[in-house]
Amino acid sequence: MPRAPDFWRRRGAAARLLAPLGCVYGVAGAARCALARPYRASVPVICVGNLNAGGAGKTPVVASIARMLAARGVAVHLLSRGYGGSATGPLRVDPARHTAAEVGDEPLMLARLAPSWVARDRASGARAIEAAGAQAILMDDGLQNPSLAKDLSLIVVDGGYGFGNRMVMPAGPLRENLARGLARADAVVVLGPDETGAGKFLAGKTVLAAEPLSDFTGLVGKSVFAFAGIGRPQKFFDHFPGSGVTVTGTRSFPDHHPYTEAELNGLVAAAQDAILVTTEKDWIRLSPAWQARVHVLPLAIEWRDESQLRSLLDRALEARRG
Repeated sequence: MPRAPDFWRRRGAAARLLAPLGCVYGVAGAARCALARPYRASVPVICVGNLNAGGAGKTPVVASIARMLAARGVAVHLLSRGYGGSATGPLRVDPARHTAAEVGDEPLMLARLAPSWVARDRASGARAIEAAGAQAILMDDGLQNPSLAKDLSLIVVDGGYGFGNRMVMPAGPLRENLARGLARADAVVVLGPDETGAGKFLAGKTVLAAEPLSDFTGLVGKSVFAFAGIGRPQKFFDHFPGSGVTVTGTRSFPDHHPYTEAELNGLVAAAQDAILVTTEKDWIRLSPAWQARVHVLPLAIEWRDESQLRSLLDRALEARRG
């Protein structure tokens, strides 16, 4: 996925010129939702999505919720479209057999936590998960996909980016009209400080504040060269200041970027004696040989008030029992 253009942050000439196309895109999406006949699964469906194109941090939020549900004894299975992978599904991801090129990087990463499935047709994916005996379905993305009914919908917002210029693609970063998207959400997860004033658009919504935290174990006092191919690579680089780690350089790539041997050798040359460091999502796309040469920086979510999220999950689970 190409990097988000800079004009998506402001309502300049380029955004205004593309606004009519954004209106067409938004109307088409609204019509698709209005005409859909969503499948209602026999188990609760929890969706973690976003309104912006590109990364907002939803996958770490999915991982956190998956751990929370598993700790409570809920047999949760994860469902994703499998962006960047060739498999159409429904297919249960096997980390020992599948690659990111087949199933996508995010499902491959999440499959280490809980049973994970990819399915372009989310309703078919849900049916396969039901047949496998799951007690809950946790969707990584799919907020704009109307084919599967949701019992709980969470929108993730990157506090450092907000909603950009609040215009619909291609004029801005939004996948749909802001008000319409927020209306379908049960709660909004804001990751990190709200630096853009996104909070003023969230009046009346349940807001779950959280911080993405990196684990620098083994790196403190050392020099690293950081690289990332995620929606907003600067988010990753911003974790290093104050960590006790010396960053000798950084390099950004497009989201879901498939690294070539030449690119990786180029990173080694640029790093010189520094340790190559990347995100979990990037690391999972590397071959086993390169995984052994690159340090992965785990990312966890720290909830400001976890009880808020637990209450939402309880309501979604209890509503479908019996």
